Amino acid sequence: MSETRQESEVVYGTEDILTSLCNSVTRVLSVATQSRLHYSGMVQRITKTSLKPDIGCFVLFDGGFSGLVVLNFSAAAAMEIYESYMLTMGMPKSALSHSHTSDEVSNIMGELMNQIVGDFTGKVRRELQTNITQNQPKMLVLNKQVVLSVDAQLDQPEVRRVTFYTDKSNIFYLELAIDRTEFIRLGNFAAEEEVNPDDVIAQAQAQTQTSATATPPKAEQDDHEALLKSLGM
Repeated sequence: MSETRQESEVVYGTEDILTSLCNSVTRVLSVATQSRLHYSGMVQRITKTSLKPDIGCFVLFDGGFSGLVVLNFSAAAAMEIYESYMLTMGMPKSALSHSHTSDEVSNIMGELMNQIVGDFTGKVRRELQTNITQNQPKMLVLNKQVVLSVDAQLDQPEVRRVTFYTDKSNIFYLELAIDRTEFIRLGNFAAEEEVNPDDVIAQAQAQTQTSATATPPKAEQDDHEALLKSLGM
């Protein structure tokens, strides 16, 4: 192989994919909660992924490569992230849920995981020039004595666990299982422009507020009035 060919090849493997995912976690949650999060510089090589107490969330992805992402939150970590996010959104503290077992906390944590994986899949498209799709994140509140194993259909699985720390030093864990794979750059290319997570979250907030206050379109109003007339009202 020529020296020029060797210089052009850049191998992007499991640890690089894991680092990209970890950066998506800290990036999205830091913006959403307006706080600082970080992850350990050490990664664990494990044999399987599992959902653990107090809140476990997982999402499967497929396409250019297949895998499974799991986030396991302690109750304290989940409540800190939930409260910080809701306060950042402008919700009064008196209106917030006080239990990690509430549906509202699960829904918010699932929404944030959806944003994390969306940020990650966007980077995969830009940096690796391939595409992966995801299913809707599943969030479960688990009893402290229950551990639920999650199996993914992977031929040569590589499984990693990373420890994360919130701004108040609460802990949660990310687990990643993917098929063993390497991406090799054969030539130079320009990556697509990166999306600013601030803009994405601001746009989502604006759409939520608009949909909550917007009046129905005229066509919907006409249909509604026609229905009332047909009922003699």
